Amino acid sequence: MTNLERLLDRIIDRVNVNLREPAFDVGPYVRGLIPWGKFVKYYGFYALTLHHPLHFHFNHSSLAGSYFLGKCIVDNSLLYKSDIRGDELKSRGEVFRYRGMDIPLHDDEVIRIRDSFLVKNLVHNYSHDPESPEEFLIQNTVALQFANIHGSPIEGSFLGPFATVDLTTVHDCVIGKYSYVQTGEVSHRYVEDGSIWIHAENAFNFNFHFHPEDLRRYVDYQPGKDPTGVFMDFIQERKRDFIAAFESVDSRHSIEVPEGASVSRYSVIKGNTSIRENVLVAQRAYLEDAWLGRGSNAQENCYIINSRLEEYNITAHGGKVIHANLGRRVFVGFNAFLRGSADCPLTIGRGSIVMPHTIVDLEEPLEIPPGQLIWGYIRNRKDLAFHSISLEKLSRTLGEVVIGAMIFQGNGREFVQAFRHRIEHILEANGAYYSRKKNNPGHAQTAQNISFNIIQPYPEGDRAGLYPTIDIRP
Repeated sequence: MTNLERLLDRIIDRVNVNLREPAFDVGPYVRGLIPWGKFVKYYGFYALTLHHPLHFHFNHSSLAGSYFLGKCIVDNSLLYKSDIRGDELKSRGEVFRYRGMDIPLHDDEVIRIRDSFLVKNLVHNYSHDPESPEEFLIQNTVALQFANIHGSPIEGSFLGPFATVDLTTVHDCVIGKYSYVQTGEVSHRYVEDGSIWIHAENAFNFNFHFHPEDLRRYVDYQPGKDPTGVFMDFIQERKRDFIAAFESVDSRHSIEVPEGASVSRYSVIKGNTSIRENVLVAQRAYLEDAWLGRGSNAQENCYIINSRLEEYNITAHGGKVIHANLGRRVFVGFNAFLRGSADCPLTIGRGSIVMPHTIVDLEEPLEIPPGQLIWGYIRNRKDLAFHSISLEKLSRTLGEVVIGAMIFQGNGREFVQAFRHRIEHILEANGAYYSRKKNNPGHAQTAQNISFNIIQPYPEGDRAGLYPTIDIRP
């Protein structure tokens, strides 16, 4: 048995101990999932800038194809083609505000990954747990393909493919495939596949469940195998376009990058694509025949194809937009899938919010009016009627609203205001409003001058695929 095999067994044992309630064995889901040779084949890499505190520590781990930015510590873990993006970690001297409490930070925050197996994941933002403001911990956890871990410390949990945990502390949970959870805290829960659950204590609760047959068409998986379905087919068709970006030492894109904008060298830009000022295109983003207006962004694992996004659009991690025209300040949530076609284009009016994990896959042209909240599974105008509500109407809601399979309870105004406040924060953090006069840079500006350093594992022998202990400091 090699060191990699022993390490995987260790991770399985530790996760299973945590998941004894609910009783869940992660072993069948991860054994054989990634051929051992791939942990040798792909290098890891980390980024250096003048804007982010530096400390990387890697011990008894494999980092194959994974990216690191900011302070990151990885112990006894297997990471495969994951992005650990620490550009929003809190800094020493800051005050973390939580429900009226001011919590001063005595050290820089760090992302700490222990005894975990992360496959093609995105880890971003900062810990929203007041009990660990200086440590964003991911421990004893397995997360499968294209899951997002966003501001969510996790311990002893399993995330299915395309799942998202957002601003939530997670203990001993199973989060089903394509489920989205934003609840502040969740423990000892089995979140069913295709659940969209947003909860704020004493304020509101949003709940929607995809029909299993609808969901199975888009994402399905068997233990120990890659996911299948429309999502994976879509990604696999474009997989080869990323090879050149990751194989080249000095990859440059041919498009013009205007003032205040940045385009990651680890992104794919094709066709007649154009971006405006203060646009951010993150690593592993894919743009083809796309137009992005001022202050818009395409985050990790986003695909924008044959589409026009007006200014200040947000396409959150994993969002996909195809044959669509999006008005000003449209928000597209995590892992949303919006697919029109040349014959059936999609239009979304200004100020609308596409909920995380929404599927719009059109069989007829569809125009969504301005100021709408949309969710669920939409193919035509009839579906839209049961999967949308105007933000103005929702803001007047106090109590319960049931529309199709969606149940909303609580204060609609607080729900809408929370979303709008978050959208504004994302735009500010990404540098959408940057100007030289204000000197208010965000990610789009701080990513303009960035260097990448490659690290590689043992190539053969009992330690093949493992990285030597590495400690990188200023």
